[in-house]
Amino acid sequence: MNLTEFYKFVIEEGVSHDPRGVERVKLEIKRKKEEFEKMEAAKKREFDQETLSNPYSDTRILNDTKKEIKNILVGIDIETPELLLADRLKSQGKKIELVLAHHPQGRAYANFYEVMGMQADILNKYGVPINIAEDLLAKRIKDVSRKVMPVNHFRAVDAAELLDISFICVHTPADNCVTTYLQELLDKKRPERVEDVFGLLKEIPEYKQATARGSGPKVIVGSEKRRAGKIFVDMTGGTEGSEEALEKLSDSGVGTIVGMHMSEKHYQNAEKFHINVVIAGHMASDTLGLNLLLNQAIKKFSPLNIISCSGFYRVKR
Repeated sequence: MNLTEFYKFVIEEGVSHDPRGVERVKLEIKRKKEEFEKMEAAKKREFDQETLSNPYSDTRILNDTKKEIKNILVGIDIETPELLLADRLKSQGKKIELVLAHHPQGRAYANFYEVMGMQADILNKYGVPINIAEDLLAKRIKDVSRKVMPVNHFRAVDAAELLDISFICVHTPADNCVTTYLQELLDKKRPERVEDVFGLLKEIPEYKQATARGSGPKVIVGSEKRRAGKIFVDMTGGTEGSEEALEKLSDSGVGTIVGMHMSEKHYQNAEKFHINVVIAGHMASDTLGLNLLLNQAIKKFSPLNIISCSGFYRVKR
């Protein structure tokens, strides 16, 4: 397996598990291509042409040494310290041909907010009118884009290049996997009360491990004894959307949100609009998404050896 093959596979898995549905993703890519064709030459040169085949701006090859890949060091956050760890492990005889980060770096970090647009279609699936969903997201996307502008986006990428290490970040495709997995599980089991939602999560190995480490699932709004109602798994789309969307979700009948994390403003609105909130856990949910993705990669590209670091916990299924 080479890095280009792996990258293509990751995008395909992300699309196949996208909560918007494959057809909606294909329509978005088609629209991008049509916009690109109409651009002037100068704008075409500046345009990120990766988006013509990859709908996830937060997932990119960051450095490719063109080496055959059999051993992958995987972590939730990979920055210069983790890349130095990879280099140190290699100097001790450990075989590592690729370092895989979940959270974006480089250009994938600079433009990751672009993927947030997918949240409008997800909200629409749960009863929020698309015009309202898009308007709420537009404001939030502008806010997030301003926040990431001053960040040193290429710090870790520069380190990978100097150390001659292949480097990739895989964000939304993995988040799509965990979102779809949990939503399908909860839709199938149809837990009646919040405590039943909580119980189902704690049966999953990644959340068991997080519980043992003191960072397992928690009910932060509502109570375990309340009825769950319609359950919305909110774990993909770059980062948290608009806090104003919680009112619209409540109006559309959502009773419980299962998420990775929640800001104070979102927490206050969930309380205000009577939505139960179960926080499954950030690192554990990211780990579950990566494990689901890597399991499929191993089926396709076996043998692959996965080495865990930086909050990632390998679970084979």
